[in-house]
Amino acid sequence: MEFSFSRLLLFCLQALWALAAAADVPAARGRPAGCATRCGDVDVPYPFGLEPRCAINDGFWLNCTTPVGHATPTLQYINVEVTKISVEDGKAWLKTWMSRQCYNQSTNQVFQNNAWIGFAGSPYVLSADDNMVIVLGCRSMAYMLSDAYIIGCMSTCHEDVPLRNGSCSGNAGCCQADLPRGVQYYQGFFNDFYNTSEIWRRTPCNYVTVMESAAFTFSTTYLTSTVFYDTEDGRTPVVMEWGIARQTCEQAKINKTTPYACVSNHSDCVDNDYAGYRCRERRKLHRIKERYFRQHGGLLLFEEMKSQQGVAFKIFSEEELQQATNKFDEQQVLGHGGHGTVYKGVLKSDTEIAVKRCMTIDEQQKKEFGKEMLILSQINHRNIVKLLGCCLEVEVPILVYEFIPNGTLFDLIHQNHSRYISLDTRLRIAYESAEALAYLHSCASPPILHGDVKSTNILLDGDYTAKVSDFGASILAPNDKSQFVTVVQGTCGYLDPEYMQTYQLTDKSDVYSFGVVLLELLTRKKAFNLEGPEHDRSLSMRFLYAMKENKLEDILDDQIKNSENTEYLEEIADLARRCLEMSGMNRPSMKEVADKLDRLRKIIKHPWAHENPEELDSLLGEPSTVTSTSTTGNFSIAKKAAMGLESGR
Repeated sequence: MEFSFSRLLLFCLQALWALAAAADVPAARGRPAGCATRCGDVDVPYPFGLEPRCAINDGFWLNCTTPVGHATPTLQYINVEVTKISVEDGKAWLKTWMSRQCYNQSTNQVFQNNAWIGFAGSPYVLSADDNMVIVLGCRSMAYMLSDAYIIGCMSTCHEDVPLRNGSCSGNAGCCQADLPRGVQYYQGFFNDFYNTSEIWRRTPCNYVTVMESAAFTFSTTYLTSTVFYDTEDGRTPVVMEWGIARQTCEQAKINKTTPYACVSNHSDCVDNDYAGYRCRERRKLHRIKERYFRQHGGLLLFEEMKSQQGVAFKIFSEEELQQATNKFDEQQVLGHGGHGTVYKGVLKSDTEIAVKRCMTIDEQQKKEFGKEMLILSQINHRNIVKLLGCCLEVEVPILVYEFIPNGTLFDLIHQNHSRYISLDTRLRIAYESAEALAYLHSCASPPILHGDVKSTNILLDGDYTAKVSDFGASILAPNDKSQFVTVVQGTCGYLDPEYMQTYQLTDKSDVYSFGVVLLELLTRKKAFNLEGPEHDRSLSMRFLYAMKENKLEDILDDQIKNSENTEYLEEIADLARRCLEMSGMNRPSMKEVADKLDRLRKIIKHPWAHENPEELDSLLGEPSTVTSTSTTGNFSIAKKAAMGLESGR
């Protein structure tokens, strides 16, 4: 998958800081007298202002200008039009650019412009509740790429399915995907394999954009002409959330430099991990918690737990988890991922836990959440992190896991390159991780697909035993193709290219991602590196090129490169190559991967068996095809045959 960064349309909102709710801020901090409060048709509430002295700081100084060709002035921040600001809701409405891919009949080429929007360093985040990723087209596959996260969908048309105006959901020519929580920038791009070159007379263009859900109504004219782009001047409305300040409630209360905003007797402070703290009315907060609990299947989960005696699973209150994590203090953060933030916590019983606040949950997951939690809670494997419980009275359910003390595999192999890690240790961690995934695929009932296998989701306990974690992207294996997911989501560098083409998440998607983890262990290089040259950004592509050119040694980690390890490294690399096959059918199963890693571990661990074929057979659990191992060459043949790594096996 290739796309050009040179064609990106880039704009970046500068840092916006220390927002204050007008109703709760003392008068001394309010807007000075004589300040304008309106620009054209848009109200400009404090802390925003149209002059430097009228805004709380320079970050909220907005411009009121009349663009060329316009009769009335528009409100703008930098070059972005602001159409509405709500202090009460902590939201602002902007107009941002869409991405499009069109066929040019005069040049016989497909051209595209990929919009990129950024809010990094500001308290602004795209609202996951109000926005959707929208893709339009009759032969379009498009994505939103954001901070190591990809999400998108395929939009198609069929001759026997008529196009109709109205909702995008279930409609031909349009598809949509949920936006993850906490996104501060995104880049739209298209899969070049799907384009309008053969259907341009009927549908000239494809589009992808992030926009306000309530503002979008599908029209068939969006496909049959360029009216969607032309009418909106290439822009779509998007809703941003903002906080009063980039602080938690507790931090804001003790901060002496800025006033605490939630001073009303009728308001409570509510934390937002991404945009800062806000105030809500107390009565509303209680009703909201009850609604979330029912929405996430809390009542059903209670009944299931009663009927299944002995289930070690707990439904936590938000207050319990607030206390356990010191109100989700930043000092308690264990890590940030594509699906949420993980905090360390300690329960009243002194039990250490890991608390994951997820970013988003789609409608299907909401319906099945309680049921899936009960299934996941019954997973019992030494190399899988135990799910202890969940909290359902929040907008997006919070998951509670056992605490694993030694961090992630990513930390081990990438944070300190001078730290020595033996080949035996790397192989053991790979084998244990593969065993865990094989258990999920083959032994769990029903089977479970992880969906986001990567080195940050492999934890290490006190003995550096591998523990596969983070089932935020997991789904129960579908029974038939009609149940396959309709959107693509995952992590850059690990994402199965076949999954991106077909939207069919399978056990072989996990195999591909595990193959990338194997490469990290072999090379000590990251799966995806945005800062490197374009052809070197993907570790899997770099590895496959090295294998093709017979230059594997060029990318292996120096710590494990020596004459004694050469054959082992080649065989591990060959296994990784098979995991990275473009077609899932050509990849081994996770059970096969685990078995072969186990056999290789035994050979490395017991070098004395090399001289005795009978002992080698016993270790490998299967007969050797070679009767003599008096030479290194003969041993190599015996070893490969016993491990099932010869070509064609």
